Amino acid sequence: MSYIITENNQQCLTITLNRTDKKNALTRDMYQEMANAILGVKNDGLTKVVVIKGAGDCFTAGNDIGDFAQQQDHAQVPETAAFMRALAACHLPVIAQVHGLAVGIGTTLLLHCDFVYATPDTRFVLPFINLGLVPEYASSYLLPKVAGHIKAAEWLMLGEPFTSAEAYQFGILTKIIDAKEIEQTVQSTVDKLVAKPSFSLRQTKALLKGDGERTNQQMNEEFDIFLEALGTTAAQEAFDAFLKKRPINPEKFK
Repeated sequence: MSYIITENNQQCLTITLNRTDKKNALTRDMYQEMANAILGVKNDGLTKVVVIKGAGDCFTAGNDIGDFAQQQDHAQVPETAAFMRALAACHLPVIAQVHGLAVGIGTTLLLHCDFVYATPDTRFVLPFINLGLVPEYASSYLLPKVAGHIKAAEWLMLGEPFTSAEAYQFGILTKIIDAKEIEQTVQSTVDKLVAKPSFSLRQTKALLKGDGERTNQQMNEEFDIFLEALGTTAAQEAFDAFLKKRPINPEKFK
């Protein structure tokens, strides 16, 4: 069974995270599959909308810690970068359908979507600092723009979970939708977008994303520091503690 399911139907590409036994935690291969799917419709002349959602009981638990723990000093993760760049540069409207957990990149990728619908029970968290890491996916630039510096600092420096209500209040969500209605709401938005003229739809998105160069610059800077952080004692201690289900040793987490 594939961990990434793609379906192109009625001018809509749907990408479903399907690693339900691991709460859709993302591996390098999954990132590459998603990148390939997005790039694959770039110039097909037919697809007009992209939907990203998760199977099972959550959107995604974020990066697979075991997969990242295997990275060595200043290791490269081209698959992750490929997905980040493909989504950030996607010229089609992107809709995220979110429920359950949205951890790490499960939250930061929403900043690169155009419509984000979430269920009332969704929990968001940006836990990078708790793993000895730093923000990624240009979130240190985009979050202050969306939510303001004070709220972005709270989310990124404390790394504590927050609710759908808070995410909506500070501009991350389009709307909070009951779990029984979210599929229908997403489909309704897809239908409305598909009915719009292709040129106008793409150009409107391009105009809205006028700071693409600045976003890419921040994403690259974060990525370099993120890879450096993977090799620190604090990150290695956090990963080891997570994988062995033990408390973090504060003497190593400095």
